[in-house]
Amino acid sequence: MANFELKLPKMGESVAEATITSWLKDVGETIEADEAVLEIATDKVDSEVPSEVDGILVEKLFEVDDVVQVGQTIAIIKIEGDDASESGAPASEPVVVEAPKAVAEVAQTVVAAKASVEPVISSGDRFYSPLVKNIAKQEGISQSELDTIPGTGKDGRVTKNDIKNYLQSRSSAPVSKPKPEPEPIEIKETVAPQVVETKVEVPKPKEKPAPTPVVASGDDEIIEMTRMGKLISKHMIDSVQTSAHVQSFIEADVTNIWNWRNKHKNAFKQREGENLTFTPIFMEAVAKALRDYPMMNISVQGDNIIKKKHINLGMAAALSDGNLIVPVIKDADQLNLLGMAKKVNDLASRARENKLNPDDIQGGTYTVTNVGTFGSIMGTPIINQPQVGILALGAIRKVPAVIETPGGDFIGIRYKMFMSHSYDHRVVNGALGGQFVKAVKDYLEAWDSDREI
Repeated sequence: MANFELKLPKMGESVAEATITSWLKDVGETIEADEAVLEIATDKVDSEVPSEVDGILVEKLFEVDDVVQVGQTIAIIKIEGDDASESGAPASEPVVVEAPKAVAEVAQTVVAAKASVEPVISSGDRFYSPLVKNIAKQEGISQSELDTIPGTGKDGRVTKNDIKNYLQSRSSAPVSKPKPEPEPIEIKETVAPQVVETKVEVPKPKEKPAPTPVVASGDDEIIEMTRMGKLISKHMIDSVQTSAHVQSFIEADVTNIWNWRNKHKNAFKQREGENLTFTPIFMEAVAKALRDYPMMNISVQGDNIIKKKHINLGMAAALSDGNLIVPVIKDADQLNLLGMAKKVNDLASRARENKLNPDDIQGGTYTVTNVGTFGSIMGTPIINQPQVGILALGAIRKVPAVIETPGGDFIGIRYKMFMSHSYDHRVVNGALGGQFVKAVKDYLEAWDSDREI
């Protein structure tokens, strides 16, 4: 029998670690190839880790809520096959080389020092993951010392970052040296010169201010943010601090689109088995506008502008737990309306069911968010880094409007919506930002009422 190391797979660009949310298999259970072994969560998406081989799960190297780096071994699976000891090949005799006496003494000292450190165990209410235990063992941290480290993980668990921060602060702490004994001074019967004693006060290092305590009354409920919520919060703050956000607003008349959809939605439902929403229509217009204004389809890297070859549209979607996810429609400008509708429905459905793959949320070059879903008529969205623009679609409203005709102007009932365009003023000026959103409006208002799908 041979052992196979199940490693945390690569999950797309910018994803370096994941949190284990649950184990789907227990030690001793049989696993088939491509069968899910555990579930993980990143700042972008939740996913499953399948086995690459058939075998038996013999060891879990991490527990639930542990943070694992991409490429780390997370489990051992025993598979059928000969390992090196059972291959039938004669084992080579070990070559014994006698170490010098000094080296041997040093080695014995090191072994004795390591042996003096008692193994770390989970005690009382303190649970330690295998990773934390290994770090404590390698760094010579005793059980009593580890029990004093404050934990920031779930239920106060000590995480990898907690123990690393502790080691860093311990190594940077000043080492107190014993004061040398004053040497005896020989006193002679001579007149000593006058000595002026000067005391130099060394300023004490400023202590890090303690975090402001949460002010809550007895009736309040304190809810800790989820891991994804914390990361989203950080991304939003980083985006505001990175990009100079500017907004442009424009109103579009979508009466023709409203009437066209009402005319075709039932037939589309019967033929395709899916709903025909407004989203693919809006996405098509945005993709065309990006093709007309390619300098909106860029990103910034230092002092350089990266002009994207592909138009990959992200569509922000709110999840049932209150978090946000942005699946991406790759090469959106190459899809016809039917293909766009199929892709939008597929991504939206899998987002709601938490079945998106890591690749489904990677590579976006521009983002669209529909704030009108919840009744908002407009909004000022935050740019999804490293992109330079995001378009918010407001609710479609039935409003009185002035209609211009060759025979004169008159008041009529129209379906209108506001669009809010946020863009990065470091690289996108007001003219480009306004021209782009105006192009989206023009494509929507020029909708062909006789178009087939």
